Amino acid sequence: MTPWQLKLERWIQRACELEVLSPKPGNVCPGHDFEDASADDFLRSAAAIAPVLASSQPTPGLSILKAVQATRKVVSHNTNLGIILLIAPLARVPEVRSLIGGISQVLEGTTVEDSMHVYEAIRLASPGGLGNAESQDVQSLPTETLTACMQLAADRDLIARQYVTGFRDVLTTGVELLKVAQQSVACQKSQVTTLALRLLSMFPDSLIQRRCGEAEAIAVQRKAQEIIDAGWPDSSAGRDLYVRFDSYLRDDGHHRNPGTTADMVAAILFAAQREGWYEIPALQPGLSER
Repeated sequence: MTPWQLKLERWIQRACELEVLSPKPGNVCPGHDFEDASADDFLRSAAAIAPVLASSQPTPGLSILKAVQATRKVVSHNTNLGIILLIAPLARVPEVRSLIGGISQVLEGTTVEDSMHVYEAIRLASPGGLGNAESQDVQSLPTETLTACMQLAADRDLIARQYVTGFRDVLTTGVELLKVAQQSVACQKSQVTTLALRLLSMFPDSLIQRRCGEAEAIAVQRKAQEIIDAGWPDSSAGRDLYVRFDSYLRDDGHHRNPGTTADMVAAILFAAQREGWYEIPALQPGLSER
C-alpha cells in the first residue's frame, strides 16, 4: 500500500473504533452489547474493512462489496454496511482534493456495474428492516448508476441522501457539529456522544424509520431535542432525560436502535481526520472489555 493508503486505513479503522467505543444513545458500546452483536464484533469489523476501503479497488461498488465480504469473514451478521456505504466513496477522493471539493467527481463517476456490486453487498449484509422498492429494488438487477439508484431512496434513507447531496450532512452539518463538540467537551468519547445526540435531534434515524415507521423515528428525534433543550449534559434534568432516552431506545429488543446515526458518526469522524483537524489515538488493548 502507498503512504496515502496507509493513512486512509488508519483513519478508517480509528473512526470506526471510536464510534463503537463511545457511549451513544441506543447503540452498541462497551457494557451495552446487543443479543446478537457486541462491541468486539464492531472492532473486528473495523479492522477487516479498513485495508479494503483504503486499497485501490477498481470501482466504488467493488470496494463496497469486498468490504462487506471482509466483514462476513470475521462476524456472521451486519455490523457496518452503512459505514461502508458512507466511507467507501469518501476514501476514493484523491489526496490532492478536499473531500467537499472531490466527492462530486467520485459520485458522478458511478456506473451500473457499481450498482450491481452494491446490491450484492446489501443482500449479503442483509440489513434490518429492508423492504421492497417499486423501482430498482435491491432483489432485482439494477439498470441505473449507483448514484441514480441512491436518488430513488434519498427521501427515506439518510445514507442514500448523501450520494445525491455531495455528502452535505456529513461534510458540512456533521463536521460542524463535531467541531462545536470538540470546543465544548474535553473528553473525546463524550464529544462523540454529543455528536450522536445532536444528529438524532436533526435527522430521523433511517433504521428506526424502516423498523418502526416514520412516526416513531420523528418521536425519537423530538426526544433527543428535548434532552438538548433541558441543558444536557450540564443539567441534572438533561442527564435524567438522557438516561431514560437511552433505556427507551434499548427496550423491546433494541428495536429502536439508531444505527444510521452511528454510521453517520463514523463517517464524520473519518472526514475530520482526513481533513487534518481531528486526531484519534490508536486503540489501547482491553478498551472493549467489560
